[in-house]
Amino acid sequence: MLQFFNHDRSLCDGLTRRDWLRVGSISLGGLSLPQLLQRRAQATEATLPVKAKSVIVLFNSGGVPQHESLDPKPDGPKETRGIFGAIPTRTPGTFIGELLPRTALLTDKMAIIRTMVTGDNAHSTSGYQMLTGIPHIPLHRENAGPGKPNDWPSLNAYVQALRPPRGGLPASVSLPRRMANNNGQDPWPGTDAGFLGRKFDPWFLTCDPSEANFQAPGSELPKDLSTTRMNGRLSLLGEFGRQINELEQTASVQSYDRYQQQAINLIAGGHARKAFDIGNEPDSVRDRYGRTKQGQSVLLARRLVEAGVSLVQVNWSSIDKNKPNSGGWDTHEQHNDSVKGWLLPVMDQVYSALIEDLDQRGLLDETLVCWVAEFGHTPKFNARAGRDHWGRTFCIALAGGGIKGGVVHGTTDRNASDPLGDVVRPSDYLATVFQCLGFAPETMVYDVENRPIPISRGHAVTSVLG
Repeated sequence: MLQFFNHDRSLCDGLTRRDWLRVGSISLGGLSLPQLLQRRAQATEATLPVKAKSVIVLFNSGGVPQHESLDPKPDGPKETRGIFGAIPTRTPGTFIGELLPRTALLTDKMAIIRTMVTGDNAHSTSGYQMLTGIPHIPLHRENAGPGKPNDWPSLNAYVQALRPPRGGLPASVSLPRRMANNNGQDPWPGTDAGFLGRKFDPWFLTCDPSEANFQAPGSELPKDLSTTRMNGRLSLLGEFGRQINELEQTASVQSYDRYQQQAINLIAGGHARKAFDIGNEPDSVRDRYGRTKQGQSVLLARRLVEAGVSLVQVNWSSIDKNKPNSGGWDTHEQHNDSVKGWLLPVMDQVYSALIEDLDQRGLLDETLVCWVAEFGHTPKFNARAGRDHWGRTFCIALAGGGIKGGVVHGTTDRNASDPLGDVVRPSDYLATVFQCLGFAPETMVYDVENRPIPISRGHAVTSVLG
C-alpha cells in the first residue's frame, strides 16, 4: 500500500501560519502570494556556474587510515608509519599508499585534501559534522542519536531542497544502508533533513544490488494486488488529484504529488525503474566494479546520476561479522590484516572503476565524486595491533565536476598526526561541493518555521577548484 506523510507544521491547506501572515499583509504593502512563492523559488536557484550536475559521495564510515591511503609517511618513525610503503602516482611528486595501485594512476583527475579536521573522535558526532558542516553539541559523543539541538540538515537534504527531481526520481538518494554504528543503534544524527522537514529527506534505500535479480526496493506489486487493481488505484489517485488542483501551490500538496509520482514510477515502470535495472549492465562493467555489495552499490550510484539524481551517497557496506572489526574501517584490531586483506583493495577497485567509467562515458566533467569518511586513524598502534579514531587530521579526495586534478591541498607532520597549515573544516568541504553545484554558501533555504537558513557557514577550498 502506498502511504504518504507530511510532518511539516502547517495549516490544513498546507500553508504555514507565517505564509498566511505574509499573504494577509498585501494591504500593508507586503508580498502577494505569487510574489512570496517566486521569492522562495529564486532563493534556491543556482547563482554560480554549475560545474557538477550530479554528486556521488562515497562515505567510508569507520574512517579511512591516512597512513596507508592518501598521506603515507615512508620516512616517518617506524611506530607510526606502518609496514606498508608508498608508491608514485601520475602526479609528479605525489605519493600514496602501495595498496592503492589503481588509484595512483588517476591522481591527475583528483584533488587530495590531507588536512581535513573535525577535532572529534566519535563516529556519530564526527560523522554529523562531516554530513552537516556543523560541530555536534557536545563533541566526542559516541552513539549519539538524531534530535535537537543536533538537527541540522545533511548535504543530501540541502540538495533535495535546492534541486528539483529529474526523470521521475528524487534529487537525493542514500544507499545501501542507513549510517549507524555496528551495535545496531539508531541512525547517526545529520543523516536526514533535520529542521528542514521530512519532505526534504533523501530516499533511504536498504538494498543489496549484488543480489541476483535485484530490483528497486518497494518496486514490486504486493502478491494480492493485480495489475488491473493497480490501474484502478492509479485512476483513483488521478481523480483525487483533479479534486485538489486548486491547492497545488501549497507545500503539502507539492510534497504529496512528488512522492506519489516517484512511488508510482518505480511500481508502474518507466525511466525511474529502469535506472535500478543493474542487470542490464555488461558483465565486464559489473566485474570491473566487483561483485560485492559495495561495488554494485557504487555502480548503481552511477546509473542513478545518469538517470537524473542530483546526489547519491553510498555508505560503506562491506560488513562481515566473521572478519576482524566486522569487516569495516573501524580497525581497532588487526589493522594491517584488514587494510591489506579487503578494505583498501575493495576501495581501490571500486573508486578507480567509478572514475574510469564516468570518464569513458563523458560524465566525469559533470559529476563530482567525493571520497570521504568521518575521521582518520591514530598515528600509533594500540595493544591489539589496531589504529583508533583520529579527528585531528585525515584525508578526503574530490574528483570530477568542478575539481582541478593533480592537486594536493595541505601538509601534515611526519606522523600524519596534525596539519601544518591549510586546515579544511567540514563546512569548507561542503561549501566546495555547493560551489561545484552552482550554489554560493549564502544561498538560503527555509526550515519548517519558514526561517531562512544559509546552506553553508564555510568557505570553498579554492585551491582544488578548476
